[in-house]
Amino acid sequence: MDWKIEVVPIPVSDVDRAKRYYSAQAGFVVDLDTRISDEVRLVQLTPPGSACSIHLSTGILDMSPGSVQGLQVMVSDIEAARAELVERGVEAGPVQHMDDGVWVEGRGGDWNSFVFFSDPDGNGWVLQERPARD
Repeated sequence: MDWKIEVVPIPVSDVDRAKRYYSAQAGFVVDLDTRISDEVRLVQLTPPGSACSIHLSTGILDMSPGSVQGLQVMVSDIEAARAELVERGVEAGPVQHMDDGVWVEGRGGDWNSFVFFSDPDGNGWVLQERPARD
């Protein structure tokens, strides 16, 4: 039996603002935007190439905006991914890696290159470069 993570809820204070951020700036594809009732709205977006989506919602979950941290997205080229985010107006940190327990700017070895950024509510994201696959 396969167990697959399909959707991760992202708590936000303003669904319209978050939808604009994730679609226009982070480059996620809008899969669904539906209003279930006057109090309940759900927006589902998917990062390019991902099998897992995110949900932005109102009236569904009791989570504080900005409380999700460390969501990790794998990319094949960390510098190109960072450049794409910055070009779209995302305040992304520099490419960095861990060296002897300390963060250092620049690429590291396999699985050791990262870029950190946050959405307007402070939910924290991490890009990680995965090694090329043969």
